[in-house]
Amino acid sequence: MSDFAGMEDLLQDFLTEAKDLLSDVDNKLVDLERSPDDRGMLNDIFRGFHTIKGGAGFLNATELVTLCHLTESLFDKLRNGELTVTAEIMDVILSATAGVRDMFGQLEQGAQPQAADPALLSALKTVQSGEKASAPAAAPAPVAARTSAPPAGQGNEPDWKQLHAAVAGAPATSPASASTPAATAVVPAAPPSADAIVQNALGRRATDHPGSTAPVGRRDTERQRDTSIRVDTARLDQVLNLSGEIGLTKNRLNALRSDILNGSNDTETLHALDLAVSQLDLLVSDLQNAVMKTRMQPIGRLFQKYPRIARDLARSLGKDVELVLAGEETEIDKTMIEDLSDPIIHLIRNAVDHGVEEAGERRAAGKPDKSEVHLEARQEGDHIVILVSDDGHGMNADKLRAKAVERGLISDEEANTMDERQSFNLIFLPGFSLAAKVSDVSGRGVGMDVVRTNIQKLNGSIDIRSQQGKGTTFIISLPLTLAILPVLLVRLGEQPFAVPLSMVREILPIDPAEVKEVGGRATMVVRGEVLPILPLTSLLGWEQERTPEYGVLMQMAEMSFILAIDSFAGREDAVIKSLDDFRPKGVAGVTTLSNGQIVLILDMKELLGAAGEQRGVPRAMLVKPKQAAKPKLENATA
Repeated sequence: MSDFAGMEDLLQDFLTEAKDLLSDVDNKLVDLERSPDDRGMLNDIFRGFHTIKGGAGFLNATELVTLCHLTESLFDKLRNGELTVTAEIMDVILSATAGVRDMFGQLEQGAQPQAADPALLSALKTVQSGEKASAPAAAPAPVAARTSAPPAGQGNEPDWKQLHAAVAGAPATSPASASTPAATAVVPAAPPSADAIVQNALGRRATDHPGSTAPVGRRDTERQRDTSIRVDTARLDQVLNLSGEIGLTKNRLNALRSDILNGSNDTETLHALDLAVSQLDLLVSDLQNAVMKTRMQPIGRLFQKYPRIARDLARSLGKDVELVLAGEETEIDKTMIEDLSDPIIHLIRNAVDHGVEEAGERRAAGKPDKSEVHLEARQEGDHIVILVSDDGHGMNADKLRAKAVERGLISDEEANTMDERQSFNLIFLPGFSLAAKVSDVSGRGVGMDVVRTNIQKLNGSIDIRSQQGKGTTFIISLPLTLAILPVLLVRLGEQPFAVPLSMVREILPIDPAEVKEVGGRATMVVRGEVLPILPLTSLLGWEQERTPEYGVLMQMAEMSFILAIDSFAGREDAVIKSLDDFRPKGVAGVTTLSNGQIVLILDMKELLGAAGEQRGVPRAMLVKPKQAAKPKLENATA
């Protein structure tokens, strides 16, 4: 039975507020490390922790109160000037916030939190004493004092590594020091893994998808997806007002319907009907927009998780990196936030690990020791654009092509035809990596492939801009909402299909005389770019009955191609309906057109799927012999 029987709603309210407070505290702690004399920020941090402690006390979460109280006391000494913010003290504090987050996980499961790790509590008490941690002239002091000198070769080991050993459960004392109450010997350990860093900040590993059933301290319902949403009451008031106006218009239409059925079909009645229908159309459109806005959340709620991850990862790699956030007020569909979390984590890890140089290399290049990674969001039209950029060494297209050939991912012929942009996109291929050795941060060649796959699942795209010596920028483009998808309606004969408009660059006619065979593929040259032609009939497995007359120039990640179709029927904003019980391959969902016709929305990534399809199809599959096509042209001109 749950320890919180009858208090479930209260518990969830506490966790919702406390998680936001803790994320805000983590962000302010990262800022405080850069501005240690900012008393206002220290007061904000203190108040945030005090609020968490108060809520925990109301729920009788004694062990959480104990950990919060010790950490709060440390904040109090810092804001009163009794202690000075140092990297070592900050490591202890961030370990404490990780412990609090872990206790939140236990509360989510309906159980009272277990006691915090004794080594963590001891470390908090040690730094509060100020015996060594506050000595400004001395070398950085360990979190817990050693009783003897470190072994040879370990004298300069960063103290945060020792702390991690303590909070991770490594032996906190040795027999020689067990009887010494004023000092605790901490066994040095390896730096925390990248997964541990992410789990401390998010409460789960980066490799655990939000829908994962892995036991990472979340309730079963939470592991599937957080379905709750915070909505501004002003937006709900707008929805309510529009609903009321629609109700009045409905009553007006019912009255006009009765008049018409009773024989009143004069001009005045019909004009009133026309006005009522027009008003209803406007109100429904406004209501739809208002409802969509209730799904929108500030992306800052997603971004607030990352400063600590970047800080801890940079520290584990011995780099000085600052994560700069911008556009946090930009709103995005709530359903996208969880699915965006892991791709952005991968991009930030990639920037800190690969993009940013070591301090010595930066000095040699005339750059400051501190590097900056920028995470920015902005709205452009009906899309949200997210940029992750660094000021590192940039990417070398020649090296990328050479490594892809070496790993057998592309052929020499393909490498020779690639431009710079296509070369950059090679990093998204499964199994591609430039890392000389595999580490817990990178080297397995799976991270960037996951990034692209997850972005495409959101009907988005990702692009790369890079300049050697200047840095790299990843550009993610996403639709404002997943509930409505702008689509282009294309036809095979009389059968319409919908393709995401975000992939469409332009529509162009296909002239058989311009179709050339290159390496056994049907291609066309569009503004100097040789593009493969893929008939939609062949992708669907249909028999081709006539020569396609139009092509849709489409862009998918690193690949551009021409989708050959019979005709097109315009653009629509499709309301997507998923096919949960039965979903044919290559179908993302269905939508209903304004005329009531049901249309399949194609999943182009699935349709292209196999490598053979991505490389194009033989010319014979596209163009019929000229003698067969000629009668059709004559009939068309008759």
